[in-house]
Parts: sequence; structure tokens; C-alpha cells
Amino acid sequence: MHICVLGQGYVGLPLAVRAAEAGHTVTGYEPDRARCEALAAGSSYVEDIGDERLQAVLGSDTYYASSDPQDLKGFDVAVITVPTPLTDRAPDLSCVRDAGRVLAEWIEPGATVVLESTTHPGTTRDVLIPLLEEGSGLVAGRDFHVGFSPERIDPGNAEWRLENTPKIVAGLTEGCLERVKAFYDTVTDVTVPASGLEEAELAKVFENTYRHVNIALVNELSRMAHMLGVDVWHTLELAATKPFGFTKFLPGPGVGGHCLPIDPVYLSHHVKARHGQTFRLIELAQDINESQPDYVVRRLQDALSRRFRRSVHGARVLALGATYKPGTSDARQSPAVEVIDRLRQMGADVTVVDPYLPVAQGSCREIPFGPATAANVGDFDAVVLLTPHAEFDLTRLAAEAAYVLDTRGVMAAAPHVERL
Repeated sequence: MHICVLGQGYVGLPLAVRAAEAGHTVTGYEPDRARCEALAAGSSYVEDIGDERLQAVLGSDTYYASSDPQDLKGFDVAVITVPTPLTDRAPDLSCVRDAGRVLAEWIEPGATVVLESTTHPGTTRDVLIPLLEEGSGLVAGRDFHVGFSPERIDPGNAEWRLENTPKIVAGLTEGCLERVKAFYDTVTDVTVPASGLEEAELAKVFENTYRHVNIALVNELSRMAHMLGVDVWHTLELAATKPFGFTKFLPGPGVGGHCLPIDPVYLSHHVKARHGQTFRLIELAQDINESQPDYVVRRLQDALSRRFRRSVHGARVLALGATYKPGTSDARQSPAVEVIDRLRQMGADVTVVDPYLPVAQGSCREIPFGPATAANVGDFDAVVLLTPHAEFDLTRLAAEAAYVLDTRGVMAAAPHVERL
């Protein structure tokens, strides 16, 4: 089939490459011309897709990156994988609308359109389909097929990839569902049919809401445990020995990435806008997780005052990690960046080390820090471990640092090492 994937980012590029590997002819539509040029040259900017894998599908002529809408002509299946960010703390569906308008011109009878972008229930039916029908002059469910299949991409996760992660699929009609499922059966091991579009849309935002709320719970628990003088990390280990009714979540400097800080807001905002109801648990979790970077800064401020009788202003701080999770260059909505920014605003001299971020992208001033380097960690007043990349030599860090605030609980407790 001729497959078009609109948006060649963390979600769209892996899907496009996987579809090309499955034998389809794939057009990766990306309005950013610089990105298209990089892809055409065989250079991937998405970590989950290595250059060799991209070059293989380019070499077999099964994948083509384009910023020209005319290359969408004649598609059998088009998948929309564009961003759905927040603008002024409200859902922004402008990219979905733009993609729908561009795509509508090229829909032919029998074609299938699938939305993968995370959004609130009702978006496919109430926002996307009217745009597709208006622009094409065709009727969804009769002349062409429409579906929703939420993305479940976890950047940097080598175990759970696109092809082996169960894929929810939904369609406007039974016929639509059959077409959507038939496509995804060619690129994923397991497809999970949903009874309707809205159920699939809600499932996606709830998956991330579940994590968001539980992370907020342990973040607040860690604050209470600190006040009580209780080791929250050991407490969580003890609780995790229960073989039923408990899932272990861990505290941290906040939540980041393309899902957790955003997706629950889509759900709560939609419920309030549509029915005037407040999704109280989501909003409370948002408040807790958004305030977590400030809590990290306060903990570091207290430690500097208590241990060295000095303020954050003028202190030399080594910040380890700026991405939102280990093993990836993804710094979207990263709480580590917020901690770093707050420390700098307070006058701290912050040196940031992240092996996954170029200096320009992360505003990082690199210093060597790894098993084969000799940077003097002891020159810093404090070290704050924000993202525990495997490249960091934690043994050496514990031996040389004057003080460490470990926000991820990966270091052994010691007189000069405090866990959040």
C-alpha cells in the first residue's frame, strides 16, 4: 500500500520506517524542510531510529521524506502523528487541523485516515472528520475510512518498541475498524480493537493520567516523609513486596516528556469546557508535579545553608542530566531544565552535564564526567543529580563530591548524599 505519515517526529518517523520495512511504500510528510533534507540524507534526528535503519529503507526506495503536499496523492492509508501541545495551558489542536486540511485535498474513495496524536475524546469525530469531509467532498464512513489509534511510543525504551507494544485501534464504523486494523496488523504484533473512537481516545489520556496521579502521590509522600525523618525510598521498597494491589512508582524532580505534563490536561480541560465539571484529582496532581522543581531547589537551598552556611547565590552547582528521562536526548517539558533555570535565576553558577544533549540545544556547558575523565567534581559546592544517565560514574561522584542531592534515589545514602 501507499502509506503517508504526516509528521516525522518521535512518533511519526518510527511508524514510517516500520511501515516501509513491512513492504509498504511510505511518504513521510514533514513541513519542516530542514528535517526533510536530513532524512533524505539518511540522518535521523530520532534516537529510536538509527541512521543505518533509515538508510536501509531509503536505499530500498520504500521510504521518501517530503514537505510537498502533492506527494500525498494516491495514498491508501494516511496517519496523522502531529504534536498536540498546550498553549497558554489550554489544548492546542492547530497541528491536527492543519494536517486534516492538507490531507483532505488528496482523499480518494476507499482511502483510510487515522489519527494517532494524543487528544481528548471526540476529537476524531468532531474536529478531524468535518475537516476531511469539507475538503474532500466525500462522506466519512461511506466514501472513505477514518480511525483513531493512540501512539504508545516510549523514547529510548529498547524493550517495548512500536512493533511489540499492543496497539489500540478504533474506527468510525465497523468497516473503518477493519481497514485500520488491517494496516496496523502489518506493522505491529498485537492489535487491540476498541468499541469506538471516543473509548480509544479516552484510553490514551487515561494511561498517562494514571501515571501522572501516582507520581504526584509519591512526590507528595516524599515531602511528608522528609519532614517526618522517614526514608521514603526504603518505604516504597517495603510496600513493593506486596504481590497484589500495589504498583511501585518513584519520586523525582517532576514529570516531563511529551505525555505526562500535557495529556491529563487535555482530559480535565475537555471535561470542564464541555460539562463545566472539574476533574479534581488531575488538577491536584498537576499542581503537585508542577511544584516539584521548586521543592528540589528548596531542598538544595536548605542543604547549602545547613551544611556550608552559604546561600544558593554564588554557589557552584554541578547539575547532572537535563533530559526528562535517562538514556534519551528528549528534553521536552523536562523538570531538570526547570530546576536548572530556577537555580540560575537565584544566582547559582550552574554547570550542566548531559551526554545526550549538544551544548547549544540544552544551553549546557559541558565538562567531562565519566569513568575515564578527570574533572574535579570536588570543586563544586553541590551536585544535584537530576537525570541518572548510565554514563555517569556514580561511584566516583559519591567519592569526590562535597554534597549530592539525588533526586532519583539511585545512590546509596551517605552523610554527604541526600535522596529526595
